[in-house]
Amino acid sequence: DPIAAASIGQVYKAKLRSNGDIVALKIQRPKCEEVVALDLYVLRWWSGVANVLTKLLNRDIDVQSIIDDFGELIYRELDYVAEAANAQRFSELYAGGANFQDVFVPKVYSELTTSKVLTMEWVDGFRLTDNENLEKYNLDREKLVDTLVQCSLRQILENGFFHADPHAGNLLACEDGRLCYLDFGMMSYASAGQRNGFLLAVVHIVNRDWDELVMMYQRLGFIPEGTDLKPIAVALENSLPDALNSEVSELNFKNVVGKLGDIMYTYPFSLPPFYISIIRCLGVLEGLAIQVNPKARIISDAYPYIASRVLTDSQDELQEALRRLALTSEGAIRWNRLESLLEKAKDTQGYDTTIAVDQLTNYLISDDGEQLLLDLVDQIVEGADSLSA
Repeated sequence: DPIAAASIGQVYKAKLRSNGDIVALKIQRPKCEEVVALDLYVLRWWSGVANVLTKLLNRDIDVQSIIDDFGELIYRELDYVAEAANAQRFSELYAGGANFQDVFVPKVYSELTTSKVLTMEWVDGFRLTDNENLEKYNLDREKLVDTLVQCSLRQILENGFFHADPHAGNLLACEDGRLCYLDFGMMSYASAGQRNGFLLAVVHIVNRDWDELVMMYQRLGFIPEGTDLKPIAVALENSLPDALNSEVSELNFKNVVGKLGDIMYTYPFSLPPFYISIIRCLGVLEGLAIQVNPKARIISDAYPYIASRVLTDSQDELQEALRRLALTSEGAIRWNRLESLLEKAKDTQGYDTTIAVDQLTNYLISDDGEQLLLDLVDQIVEGADSLSA
């Protein structure tokens, strides 16, 4: 009998005759591909009708393209050989390294895997919402959630290859305290430019720099050229909470996305698949985190990692993000903000203070930082004068 149900298959516990290893067999349900093909055909037909209606409403929304992207994602899930490759790549990137010692990925038995049967190492563990067993084995729920959030942020913003469905059924807490990822059928990828654009969006929201935010959305292709951006900037300003000074309850990711969704429905936005995957991933992530710790907030939890990235990454886009966070529009240092960045970044795994200092020093001695360096010297002189008075 199956011991668990997967989305398009069932999971069995088995023992290999060759070596006695205990494995998990995921076997695809009969005629699954035929059912999915028919459903997608019907959805694609009706999405063509939806495209006609959206054009009549002067909205640039290609519903059929969304269905095509969804279909591609579903067909990738149907191929267990592709899922096995995803699991191996995920393991190489994130499991057991210097920054991810608490992350574990089961071994894949490639020689015993086909497009409809996936064979993986059997893992004993507990769901992150299984409070009774987590307490019984003295497992730290908040640490597990922090590992999940920080690993997910690095997947999305650092490497770009990320698990797009981190719900409770796809994760286990191992008895040794490690976090185990399961089910690698729904993976997604964001390019370096897309990742940096998403990170810059967070920076613009933190700074409440709505004009820059909508211009960045337009550069990423979310808003058509020629659109009047001012009304969109005003709508964002009126809808989104202050990301640094709001009550924690306002920083619920679902609330923020809901407000963004209202604006994107009102104005001519067209979201690419990678952005939808990231939003979905973070939404599922926060939902699970709140189940484990009601005070968890993905936006607040993400800020230390973002701080460490902008302080240590030499890419032009992230250096621009640092300038926008640490300097005013007139070029003066926001000392409180810079201190906050340094304070929050220090608790991030892999953060190197010397790199951050080098980046700041390089900027100060560059042509761009010349005026800032002069202002800094003036402030030091003024401070010395006041002490000697």
